Amino acid sequence: MTDQAQVADVFLQESIRAFQSMKKLGDKAFAQTNEVFFYQSIDEGSNSLEVIIKHMHGNMLSRWTDFLTTDGEKEWRDRDGEFEEDRFSREELLARWEAGWEVLFATLGSLTAEDVLSLVRIRGESHTVLQAIQRQVSHYGYHVGQIVLLCKHWSSLDWQTLSIARGQSKLFKPTL
Repeated sequence: MTDQAQVADVFLQESIRAFQSMKKLGDKAFAQTNEVFFYQSIDEGSNSLEVIIKHMHGNMLSRWTDFLTTDGEKEWRDRDGEFEEDRFSREELLARWEAGWEVLFATLGSLTAEDVLSLVRIRGESHTVLQAIQRQVSHYGYHVGQIVLLCKHWSSLDWQTLSIARGQSKLFKPTL
């Protein structure tokens, strides 16, 4: 394997790991949040958990379906509808969350090192596969951060931290 192919393979594996980490954060945050809070937003201009899940689901299906061969903004996607309140049940929302990630992971798992510099289109704009993946890492990281913030807000004092708890950093410092 060439050095370039090795780097491309490491990039794909690290991208999968990053997405797995994001999904895990979302899963753990949802598990701590009562269904009633899935439909509430912190203010009029903000999105609820329901809207964020619907948006991520729509984006994931659109971007990752036929990733190498069709534009990532599919004609069948109703992006504006993703931002409307529907009051889907928690189970329906989490099923959408899972379905979006399933398409993403199946697509990433099918990519090879040779695909990384191939060109794909998103809204008519050309991107290398590497650029398209990085675009989604940024986008989904942004929304998962919103999810964690909202779930933490709604769970309040019942929240169990998803990382190192305040005041506990010294327990995780390596000894020299």
